[in-house]
Amino acid sequence: MASPIAAWRRFLARPNNDRVKTLGIAFIVAFCAALLVSTASVLLKPRQQAHIEAARQAQLDRMLDTLPGLRDLMLEAGVDALQTRLVDLGTGSFATGIDPATFDLRAAAQDPATSIDLPPEADIAGLKRRATLAPVYLLESEGALKVIVLPVEGAGYQSTIRAYLALEADLNTIAALTIYEQGDTPGLGARIAEPAWAALWPGKQIADETGEVVISVVRGQATGPFEVDGIAGATRTSNGVNDMLRFWLGPYGYGPFLETLKAEGL
Repeated sequence: MASPIAAWRRFLARPNNDRVKTLGIAFIVAFCAALLVSTASVLLKPRQQAHIEAARQAQLDRMLDTLPGLRDLMLEAGVDALQTRLVDLGTGSFATGIDPATFDLRAAAQDPATSIDLPPEADIAGLKRRATLAPVYLLESEGALKVIVLPVEGAGYQSTIRAYLALEADLNTIAALTIYEQGDTPGLGARIAEPAWAALWPGKQIADETGEVVISVVRGQATGPFEVDGIAGATRTSNGVNDMLRFWLGPYGYGPFLETLKAEGL
């Protein structure tokens, strides 16, 4: 039996214009490149994930700094970060048995074992699937809820929009909305991540006196406590934010959880 080394030498000895040699070299280069990329992806994934988490935390911290008096409340409560809890979105109750620090919301949303298919008529945020659990961030002081932050996401014009929605203790007043990830058109839809647009949200109300979620991003100028100015020339992005909030504040999102908090008097 010919040795692999001898076979390799015979292969290399073929003329450079030989079809077998050309295809063989192309295959070898493609295989090595794919192997290199795959190896780098696996080895760098933990570092990439750490950078993503650090960026999210930094964005959350910046949002908290925009909330008047929040840092003072945290100081009084003796904490330097919000408490992270997992919520069962189906029951509206806190989940137990899973460490929130290790929970990956994006991975959970893609795994059929930890997510559900959304009915088309309910999937106004364009998610297709939704994780059964989701994290929330709480600030409590002397047994009373002061601020709650909800991670939300939905389809924009060209990308998935991900944001933090902070609610005041009444669970109906928006304290802040911060877009921390989006890839929509620069100068148009991407303006949802600008401080000037974020400044329009504090004080807005999410539901009317009947409890119906009515917060909306409108074309033109807002005229009431349930409306926020849309971005001119970026209707689909504005609609994406609107639908994202309507979904996550509704029955398939954090709606049952917020109703549970209200019922418990937190």
